[in-house]
Parts: sequence; structure tokens; C-alpha cells
Amino acid sequence: MRPCPDVLVIDAQAANDDDRTFYTPDEVHLVVEVVSPESEDRDRKTKPFRYAKAGIAHFWRVEDNDGSPVVYVYELDPATSAYGLTGIHHGRLTVPVPFPIDIDLDKLPR
Repeated sequence: MRPCPDVLVIDAQAANDDDRTFYTPDEVHLVVEVVSPESEDRDRKTKPFRYAKAGIAHFWRVEDNDGSPVVYVYELDPATSAYGLTGIHHGRLTVPVPFPIDIDLDKLPR
């Protein structure tokens, strides 16, 4: 079974090709998984391992913490081909890579 992400951020050229049925790891800039109770084990263990092995540089895991989102941000270490945790974000998500982003997590619809 192939992992199926909740969100992919990919190259615009690849996204505009309606004949595409897959994307190569170098075309994927970010994978975001939103954890639910039935996918918790896959989203925390199986999928990150597979994305890292594929060489996808950035991975975020979004979890619910008493009704508020928490975003776990990971970056691929090219020396080990494994993700390293670069931050745990409550209330506000501000990161410079894979592109500058600043999100007020408290203002997201629930």
C-alpha cells in the first residue's frame, strides 16, 4: 500500500499537467498529514518513514490537541535519509522553509 498524504505542495509545472498520475520526490516540496484516530499509527510511523526514504525534504504532521491544531515540522537530513524534528507549533506556525509561511493556527476554522 502506498501512503496517501492529506496535502501535497508540488511544482506548478507538475500540477498543471492533467495527464500526470504521480509526482517524483523532487517535485514534492511538502507533505502534510492530518492525523485522525483511525490513521494515527500510519501517520506517525509508516508514512513519515516512506516519505523520507523517497527523499521528500519536508513533512508536517497536524494533530488535534483538545480542539486546537498542533503542527509538528520535520526536515529531511540528507546524511541519514531520516526526518529531524525542527519544531512543534501551537497557536502560530512560522517557518522559512520550504517557503516562508506564517499561519495563526488559532484562527483556523474548526
